[in-house]
Amino acid sequence: MSTTPTQTVSASSKHKKNLLIVLSFSATYLIAEVVGGILTNSLALLADAAHMLTDVVGLLLAFIAIKIGERKANADKTFGYYRTEILAAVINAVVLLGISVYVLYEAYQRFQNPPEVQSKSMLIVAGIGLLVNIAGMLILRKDSGASLNMKGAYFEVLSDMLTSVGVMIAGVIMLTTGWYYADPLISAGIGLLIIPRTLRLLMEAIHVLLEGTPKDVDIQELRQSLAQIPGVKDLHDLHVWSLTSGVNAMSAHIISDQSIPHNQLLRILTDQATRNFKISHTTFQIEDEGYEEEITHL
Repeated sequence: MSTTPTQTVSASSKHKKNLLIVLSFSATYLIAEVVGGILTNSLALLADAAHMLTDVVGLLLAFIAIKIGERKANADKTFGYYRTEILAAVINAVVLLGISVYVLYEAYQRFQNPPEVQSKSMLIVAGIGLLVNIAGMLILRKDSGASLNMKGAYFEVLSDMLTSVGVMIAGVIMLTTGWYYADPLISAGIGLLIIPRTLRLLMEAIHVLLEGTPKDVDIQELRQSLAQIPGVKDLHDLHVWSLTSGVNAMSAHIISDQSIPHNQLLRILTDQATRNFKISHTTFQIEDEGYEEEITHL
């Protein structure tokens, strides 16, 4: 038997309003930054614009994923559309990695022959971008721990904030010393700084897609807790996975000692899993002792 909530709200869905606000900020600034990068001939500024483009695309993907994820389950998608948010996180990470590699390549090209950069104009544009990104970070900071989708959106804004800081540092160096190698050097440093965080986000998202055990669920503690319930003689085939961040599911085969009715045992098991282990969807197969299957797992 199983118990299924009518429609569990994903963690990301609770924070979509803030996501939309940051998306509006980023899209507005992107236009100004592209124009500024072209006019000042700054790779660092264009690199920042490239990251801002991935921010806008990534934030848009995150928002669209939330809206799709809110659709109700149906006969074709019996678990609903929760995984769309995880796919958005993967796409965000892959795009951000690609942009970082491209910036590193462009920085290498400019090391060969660094062009003159209009440092003063570059500083003004980068300063505006820094303010926009700081505002976005403050809005999304608390939300970033809610889900991988929101964490991906937060990392997008964080990476662009770091890029804006780098652009301003490069601008100050070039303005005061005329050393134009600072532009590709800072750009390369930004690219290298972003890659590790993005890889961690990608690995977390892949872990969910591979139906790994959620980090907020101790499966051994869950096993022991269920095994100690009166009426449970043993259990096997325990599986725990995430549909999306904040929506965990589990299944298990329970061997009953027949001391209490199956329906009563089922209610106790469900209550234990949902109340104490952040499980939203439970499925228990209750078996009498002696029932055997050809293949069992953990």
